[in-house]
Amino acid sequence: MRRLLPSMPPGVLLKATGIAVLVLASCIYSLGLAHSTGSATSLWIANGILVGGLLRLQTRHWWMYLLFGLAGNAGARLLLHDPLLVSLGLAMANTLEVLIVSGAIRRRFPEIASDTPFLGLGRVALTSTLIACALSALFAGFVAHSLQGAPLFTYLNGWYRAHVLGMVIVATTTVVALTEKWSLLGRAGKRWPFLRDMALMTSTTVAVFAQSRYPLLFLVYPPLLLVVFRHRFAGLVLGIALVATITTIASALGTGPFELVVDGSRTERALLAQLFIGAACLIAVPLALILAERRQLSIRVRESELRYRILADYAGDLVMRIRPDGQRAYVSPSIKDRLGWEVEEFVQPRPDLIHPDDRERVAKVVTDLRETGGSTITTYRIRHKDGHYVWFEALARLVPSPEVDGVMEIIYSARDVSQRVLTEQALADSERRLRTIADNVPAVIAHVDATEHYTFVNAYVQQVSGQDSTQMIGKTMREVRGDLVYRGLQEHIATALAGKPVTFEYEADYRGKHTYFQTNFVPDHDQEGVVRGVYALTTDITHIKEVEQELIKLARLDTLTGLANRRHFDERIAAVMLRKYRHRAPILLMMLDVDHFKRVNDSWGHSVGDEVLKEVGHRIQSCLRKSDLVARIGGDEFVVLVQDVDSPCVGEGLARKVWEAMQPEIIVGAVRLQMTLSIGIAFCQSIASPDDVMQLADAELYKAKAHGRNTYHMAAQGQ
Repeated sequence: MRRLLPSMPPGVLLKATGIAVLVLASCIYSLGLAHSTGSATSLWIANGILVGGLLRLQTRHWWMYLLFGLAGNAGARLLLHDPLLVSLGLAMANTLEVLIVSGAIRRRFPEIASDTPFLGLGRVALTSTLIACALSALFAGFVAHSLQGAPLFTYLNGWYRAHVLGMVIVATTTVVALTEKWSLLGRAGKRWPFLRDMALMTSTTVAVFAQSRYPLLFLVYPPLLLVVFRHRFAGLVLGIALVATITTIASALGTGPFELVVDGSRTERALLAQLFIGAACLIAVPLALILAERRQLSIRVRESELRYRILADYAGDLVMRIRPDGQRAYVSPSIKDRLGWEVEEFVQPRPDLIHPDDRERVAKVVTDLRETGGSTITTYRIRHKDGHYVWFEALARLVPSPEVDGVMEIIYSARDVSQRVLTEQALADSERRLRTIADNVPAVIAHVDATEHYTFVNAYVQQVSGQDSTQMIGKTMREVRGDLVYRGLQEHIATALAGKPVTFEYEADYRGKHTYFQTNFVPDHDQEGVVRGVYALTTDITHIKEVEQELIKLARLDTLTGLANRRHFDERIAAVMLRKYRHRAPILLMMLDVDHFKRVNDSWGHSVGDEVLKEVGHRIQSCLRKSDLVARIGGDEFVVLVQDVDSPCVGEGLARKVWEAMQPEIIVGAVRLQMTLSIGIAFCQSIASPDDVMQLADAELYKAKAHGRNTYHMAAQGQ
């Protein structure tokens, strides 16, 4: 003990000492009163004091308080000359009883406050008291029977009755006293009524027990119930304590109505006193608990009503309770701020305040709500007292009337959404303008989500593909574009869904026309940066492609004759030579020169000369296959490139065919001309350079000229 006590805080030691002193004094009082009068103990006070104290103290120090309580209990018995073992045994029985009751209540109700459910607390306290007193009675009865030879049943009976009454009365009194402190004697300003009522009850009880002639016990109950009803727990604990004290003392002194029992023993009179006190407790305690529970319920209802009233009165929303006849049972004061009307002006039904365009719709909503029940939300306009209209979004719910059974009322809550409606209208106008712009932009604008489903397509798509944009929404790109086109787009859409913009060109057939497109795919990111789709801008570039092709064609054609030009020829012969090198295939190159063409220009002018060149080119081309190429590479110089030849004989045959084509006169207006050609032919199998082939054919051309023109000369390289 000396090793433990110094570690305890001084405040705990002081409280434990006080508990020991109170337990010692109350034990001496109860035991001394019983010993002096020779009767059994009617009311055991000590355990109730200790339980009441433990319920207000920290549990981690309970062992100290129980130890000091046990010491005070045992010390009182030793002072009254009980044997040591009996004193310790009975003190341990009391400690067991205290521990069971305190532990049960503390476990269920860690803290006892004004909002504690007192009916539940009373049930737990009474149950644990009955069980604990029974166990302590058994323990004490065996100790007294074994060590002192006391009659077992008589001892158990007396112990149990005294301890149950003491626990119910004293423990309750102690808890209330420690909780209320000086308020136990009445609230400030109300102490005189409290003292007056307590004086009435005390004087009545004293008067009843001061005489032994008339059975006036019933007179005690009215003033007791009065103090309980008026002063709740304070009246209960002090009233029961006073009744118990006066009854116990009077019974011990042999006075009071119990003395009317003829030939009754002191034990019988003590039993009657206990029954009287118990009956007083059974009447007063439930009443006090019910009143306390009712008071808590009333406080909760009042607080709840106040909260909801504050919410309804001061919330920005307009709240109304509407009866079936349209009368408003309640209108929140916010009507003044929202619509400028006073509450009294809005109590009567005012359908005229609803915008004319909205009245029929609102009336139908109300009718449907009353027929189907549940709740509904609608948006409509109400006229402000100043004359302008305010947009409101109203939530209406059909609920049972709190006043009339079977009648349903409407709880209406509405908020001003004018700004939101204006914003929505502005947004709708903006979207409409953007839609008009998008539909008239000469490009297909679309959006597809991450699953490649169309979510937006402008109307211009109908001009391009003939498809209705509204019919494309919700369909996949594969479904709309077809497998062939989709395969060309699939790689690009995957790139865009991966978060990278991409620009590309493709071509497709729509409405019987081959069309070229340029498309930009731009990823659509959400606020977290996750790609949720792709924006697509597709432009028809067919006219650009056609112009490009025409430019390319012009760049590779001779503008006078329509034949290939020198550039086209150079590209073609380079490609042919590369293929010849790979496949070891021979080629045939013919160089042709118009004989004495300068004389035509000098004699007849350049216009006639141009027509002559056109006709010469036409006659040469008529002698060739589609796979062969004829090009004008100079003023009056032509060249023919022939592939897929297997012998030089082809070159000679082709030269004779061209010579024969040139035999008819060329007629240009009134001018008739006989034109001839000098032809140099190169048949090559092993020469890899286009320049070498050209030099070989050119050499043969000069030989043909040297032999008098209007002839051909051929060199067969590799033969």
